[in-house]
Amino acid sequence: MTELVVTTATDGGEVLADAARVGNKFARQEVLRRAGFRVPEFFCLPAAAFDEALDALRPSLPAEPADGADRAEVESWCAAAREALVGARLPVALAERIRKEFADVAGPDGLVAVRACVVPANAGAGAADAPGADEADEADQTDKADGTEAAEAIGEDSAVDPFAGMSDSFLYVDEDGLEDAVLRCWASAFNPQAVRYRTLRGLDPLRARVAVGIQRMVLGTRSFVAFTRDPRDGAVLRVVAAAYGIGEGVVQEKADIDHFFHDPATDEVTARTVRKQWSMGLPEGAAAGSPALLPVAAELAEVPVLDDGQVREVAELAARVEELFGVPQDIEGALTEDGVVHLLQARPLVTAPPTAGTAPTAGTGAVAGTGTGAATAATAGPAPAEDPGSAQVYWGNHNITESFPGVSGALTFSQSREFYRRSFADLYRRMGVPESWVRDNAHRLARMVGYLEGQVYYRLDDWHALHGQMPMFELVRRGWEQAMGITGPARGERRWAAPAVALALPRLAWRSALHPWQVKSFLRWWDRQMAEAETVGDSPEELIAFYRRLWERAGERWGVTLVNAFIALVVLGAGSILLRRWTGEGPQVLVGLMGGGRENRSLEAVRAAMGLAELVGAVPELRAAVLDDASDPEQLWQQIVEGQHGAAVGDAARGYVARYGDRALHDLKLEEPTPRQRPWTVLALIRPLVRQGATVAANRADEQAAARKARERLREVLPNPARRAVLLGVTSLARDLARIREDTRFCRTQLFGLSRDVMWRLGAELARTGVLDDALDVADLTVEEVIGAFDGTGTVTDLRALVALRRTQRERWAKNPQRPALLGTPAGLPLARALPRASAVGAAAAADDGLLRGIGSSGGVVRGRAKVVLDPATDPDLAAGRILVARETDPGWLFLMMSATGMVVERGTLLSHTAITGRLLGIPTVVAVPGATTAIPDGAWIEIDGAAGTVRLLPPSEQPGEPEEPGESPEPAGTAPTDGTAGTEKGDRT
Repeated sequence: MTELVVTTATDGGEVLADAARVGNKFARQEVLRRAGFRVPEFFCLPAAAFDEALDALRPSLPAEPADGADRAEVESWCAAAREALVGARLPVALAERIRKEFADVAGPDGLVAVRACVVPANAGAGAADAPGADEADEADQTDKADGTEAAEAIGEDSAVDPFAGMSDSFLYVDEDGLEDAVLRCWASAFNPQAVRYRTLRGLDPLRARVAVGIQRMVLGTRSFVAFTRDPRDGAVLRVVAAAYGIGEGVVQEKADIDHFFHDPATDEVTARTVRKQWSMGLPEGAAAGSPALLPVAAELAEVPVLDDGQVREVAELAARVEELFGVPQDIEGALTEDGVVHLLQARPLVTAPPTAGTAPTAGTGAVAGTGTGAATAATAGPAPAEDPGSAQVYWGNHNITESFPGVSGALTFSQSREFYRRSFADLYRRMGVPESWVRDNAHRLARMVGYLEGQVYYRLDDWHALHGQMPMFELVRRGWEQAMGITGPARGERRWAAPAVALALPRLAWRSALHPWQVKSFLRWWDRQMAEAETVGDSPEELIAFYRRLWERAGERWGVTLVNAFIALVVLGAGSILLRRWTGEGPQVLVGLMGGGRENRSLEAVRAAMGLAELVGAVPELRAAVLDDASDPEQLWQQIVEGQHGAAVGDAARGYVARYGDRALHDLKLEEPTPRQRPWTVLALIRPLVRQGATVAANRADEQAAARKARERLREVLPNPARRAVLLGVTSLARDLARIREDTRFCRTQLFGLSRDVMWRLGAELARTGVLDDALDVADLTVEEVIGAFDGTGTVTDLRALVALRRTQRERWAKNPQRPALLGTPAGLPLARALPRASAVGAAAAADDGLLRGIGSSGGVVRGRAKVVLDPATDPDLAAGRILVARETDPGWLFLMMSATGMVVERGTLLSHTAITGRLLGIPTVVAVPGATTAIPDGAWIEIDGAAGTVRLLPPSEQPGEPEEPGESPEPAGTAPTDGTAGTEKGDRT
């Protein structure tokens, strides 16, 4: 008979440490308890108890949806199951049993915490209690006594995916509230957000199972969360976040939190403290119930929550937990009034690559301190004995991440490496660098970009050496380093004296005079390449020949686009100097003047989407279908292009994909599909435009109005007409250069789009002939490996094994936290040995006045709630009426941007895509704001000044009372333009 209540006294060592029965959360607590850690007493209702409760209710529930049922049917069933569980009663025997155990754990008048932990039914051999499961064999049970089982890979609080916030917990529960808390924990298996999340993750929401832990409530006066690695960059630094009251105040960031940093190498403690006003705990006079915000005593407001000795004690506790489990840890705990530290939870912390000798593999999330769990923490071997010295190789990805965000596959990296090698070789030839020198430095061209555990970085020493061959580079070095995010010791040294630079100016002037003609020639040539692509056949021979021709030709011409960037930096620098001398104003005035002018190809794509959205919105039944989440987008798209909703809509839809089908999120990453391969994804892009009723005419009018107001602002700050004419001429040239930049960036999108099309078609042939399992497996092969499989130049015959190896590696890298944008590694070592020793370079200091500062790139002031977006696949509707906050953007973010009222981005320059798009859309924009995505909480009320380049978190006294819901069009609350660009205070709430 299955035991439905398991305690430390009755367990016998079999169930409580088995994550497949009680979940990772409680299995770890049992391992910690056995190891002698001060863990509050607890008992569990394993997932088998949940199974029995749900089975008893099934006759009253609707029929369970069949495999392949649509989302609406699944969510409806889950909602019914949740409601039934909340309204159920525990069996009498079970209710009496948990009351008895409650008294043993907490005492008759005590309080407990009741927490749920999801245990997937397919957790592996450990799921022996699942309905219909066979009895696990004896060997399986022996392994699971240590808590090492497959569930760790997929269950709640696992190393792979914590499922944070998906199931419920209840604190300060007394005996009378116990039964209700258990039922609500079970019901949380079917919480709407949990159902949608599991569907998104490819897990069956109908198979979710919940274990419940009931633990003596520690009445902490101070609580903490501690990490054994710095969660920002994986450095060996113990980080402690602490607040007065219970841990919910820290975890939910509702209390005022002090941060402490303990360096285990020196035992030094440093602190960043705040004035404490709020804590979380049981309201005064209440015997039980939900925690609430409580005021901190005035005499404690300025006192650090922990003293140095307590910080060291907590740090040592975290280190002991890491030693037990063998991987970096994230722990939660509390200090009671007597100063005793209690350990409440522990879970694996996913960090940057650890120091040599402790590199974890996919199994490092195991719950065990011995046995299988310890074995899975594979070593990387000892660090080399030789000291490479103080020489550093500097790497930066400050602006390349807008093209290659996150982890990229081998196919993408190999193509990007080829692009940089060919295009910059052409740039240097065009700028007068001797051909012989370019050939002699082919090794530098070949490594302009590096592959740092899946992330694409610039190798900056080679960029300095290559660019340093151009005397004119000294004119733009400062602006270029700013654009690249290069600071501190990563900066290069000046190589050319002023006379040499002066001698190079005539060449630059001549190059600038020829530039407009060369750009027109380039664009005409490129349009011919796109036309030729439509005639290429399907045979591998034809595809490969076309690909080789295309890239050979591109390598002879693409330098034109880079010359444009060089000239643009010179022009912007000159304009900023003149403006500062004549008006004392910063470059924000120039920013406003750069709006308007002839459309570029990127803007044409946006307005083509708007035009399509207008046509869709004019057909009521089609508009309803596009806005309906339940619609099948592939089927709906087919109806549109077949003309079932009108010939005009069908023609516009087909035309959009034909002309702009390569533009998408991550459109330079060859493993990612675009509308060219998945045309129905256009519907998701235009949905917010349809909902907002956006029109091309209104968009053009807004752009023209912003440009007109910017000119009026210039007249105010510069009344001298002659000087004003000079500045208008400079900004006109800068606007033309910005348009060319966006035109040629769109061509680059198409270049990579053609390459994607060729590689995917070759992949389909490799899959058809059994060389690969799937056409998209080419994502984990290099370009030459794909082509070599056909033309006899490949060196690997078992491509399937190579793909499996690289995919595993890429998936592991994807779990690492974001690396710093600028870092240094020891020179002279293989990258695998140097990268664990990497250190961040030039971290920005916080401003004393509480403002976040960056580069104002599109003027105006706007207030609203922040929408922090780390994954650009976010539904654009969620950004509607919000201020978009991101690390970086690329052209595929356009539809998110169009939904937003303002933008704050960690990276970028006045000529970055974000800056240009902000100006085109007429929304306040600030780029190059260090740490914006961590400094600005999602949903926080903020104010951005797109002219001054500042971001301010609003105090409660300045926040509107009743903001709108997402997706609605907020009513203006006021305007505060600062440079002639409209800025409207808007807000919404989640």
